[in-house]
Amino acid sequence: MGIVGNLDPNQLEFFKSEGYLVLECFSSEDEIKSLRLRMEQLLDDFDCSAKASIFSTKNQQHTTNDYFYESAEKVSFFFEEKAFDDDGNLKQPKQLSINKVGHALHELDPVFKSFSCSEKSTSLLCSLGYKRPVVIQSMYIFKQPGIGGEVVPHQDNSFLYTDPPTCTGLWLALEDATVANGCLWAIPGSHKNGLVRRFIRDEAGVHFDKPSPSYDQKDFVPIEVKAGALVVIHGDLIHQSFENKSSTSRHAYSLHVVDTDGCKWAEDNWMRRQVDPEPLTETAVVEIWSTGVLTCALFVSPCSWDKAGSAKDDSTS
Repeated sequence: MGIVGNLDPNQLEFFKSEGYLVLECFSSEDEIKSLRLRMEQLLDDFDCSAKASIFSTKNQQHTTNDYFYESAEKVSFFFEEKAFDDDGNLKQPKQLSINKVGHALHELDPVFKSFSCSEKSTSLLCSLGYKRPVVIQSMYIFKQPGIGGEVVPHQDNSFLYTDPPTCTGLWLALEDATVANGCLWAIPGSHKNGLVRRFIRDEAGVHFDKPSPSYDQKDFVPIEVKAGALVVIHGDLIHQSFENKSSTSRHAYSLHVVDTDGCKWAEDNWMRRQVDPEPLTETAVVEIWSTGVLTCALFVSPCSWDKAGSAKDDSTS
């Protein structure tokens, strides 16, 4: 029996061609229930009177602050832009006002860590060719009914850059994602054109190094999925989601993964960790030529990054 999460040749070919892949029924109903229940508990414990940080992809340069920077290694809560009235008060309960929670759920919370570091997740990454992957950030995204904000067209490699680029997004639907409630949209094959621009952090704050290109909305296709499906997203794929103007939410748990084998983490990324991320696995990759199926053996292997952000081991030092 193959390792759960291994991709077959047809799936790998689709991902290579289109830049994304949908894996139906990746997570069970019990697993989804566990993640959602844990987030309910975290929200209940969150004191929204102590901090009110807004997240917006439209005004990201203006809404990025120390709370956002420090969230790289914390479990932090970010509100929707439309959650507050003119006096700065919440217009609805906090549970219906949060845009996302991030960016270290995968490290600090046992329930989210269990999924993030599961064998099926690491096996999937192995199938994609990762040698020493790390989850660099995690987000629980709510896409609240009525006020769930738009996510403008972007590439994940813009924000989490390695040299060479290695970012992959793993987007788990915790509820059905439809056109009505703000599902993902992507331009199939757009990853083949490479990285368009980068999101840079310097002494002046954060900014893009180039203007955003104009995109024809006719080129985008909706990625509607059922709860439990996992969408695998190439780091150079142009993708977006629209406002949720419906009466139903669209919860999702998102991971972004980069490799640490032969790669260098960019010092001018927005994310600057105090503690090196721990790799999920070290992989030994063996291709069975008789079947064409990529089989991966997974080994836990501690790894650290040097000050420049590159993986350190005997082969790369």
